Amino acid sequence: MKAGSFITIILFIVTLSSCYYDNEEDLYPQQAECDTTNVNYNDQIAPIMQNNCNSCHSGVSPNAGVITDNYEDLKAVAENGQLWGAVNHEPGYTPMPRNQPKLPECDLKKIRIWIDNGTPRN
Repeated sequence: MKAGSFITIILFIVTLSSCYYDNEEDLYPQQAECDTTNVNYNDQIAPIMQNNCNSCHSGVSPNAGVITDNYEDLKAVAENGQLWGAVNHEPGYTPMPRNQPKLPECDLKKIRIWIDNGTPRN
């Protein structure tokens, strides 16, 4: 067998063995669906605050005097723009949660919807 034929056969084998088809679902797993229908304080916003904010922003000595563990106090910081500025890491606000990345995009969407809807107590 000639050297040129041998190289051609090797290239053919390498080419065939390197071809594969990936399943799109395996390459790009779907994120859980973000349900933003009927966003309300009790079912979505309060749990987000419980999981991410209340450990520092509740009790008799809350950090920066910001309280997030009850509707009235959270409504006040939501309506003055402080809540959104902090959780969305906007300039001029202390990014929250402190020294951590932003909240998940779905949580941010829910907070934004709640604020845009007038911070209802529902």
